[in-house]
Amino acid sequence: MKKAIIGLMSLIFLSACASAPSSIQKRELEVYKQQGLMVEKKNPTIGIMLGFLPGGGSFYVHEYGCGIIDLLLWPLSTLWDPVSGANGVNSMNYTATKTYVNQLKQKELDELQKRLHLSEIDIKQYLIEKDNIERKYSGDL
Repeated sequence: MKKAIIGLMSLIFLSACASAPSSIQKRELEVYKQQGLMVEKKNPTIGIMLGFLPGGGSFYVHEYGCGIIDLLLWPLSTLWDPVSGANGVNSMNYTATKTYVNQLKQKELDELQKRLHLSEIDIKQYLIEKDNIERKYSGDL
């Protein structure tokens, strides 16, 4: 009996697969949201609601192994799968946003580099504008 309880508890802890973004990532994502740069690949509310269905939150965020475990442990999995679904969505949105922001930043840096090579700007102006681009996409207010 003791082994069964330990096994069940292990499954419960292992099934919370999707980790939440760190506090720094959450703050950075909020800044990108305020700047209109956030990419919402999935909806956190849907992740939460689907978490009340057998494995739904985990399946929604493509954590299929966790989804199967949650499915097997349903209805007990409703204690953690809504949170796991929301965490997974937030992580996916953070990753999608960072990819988008990095692409925008690289595009601007490439254009700036081109302007320098064409002698449209001097090195001093290049460095000033490069610093502005770095700050613009840093995720800091």
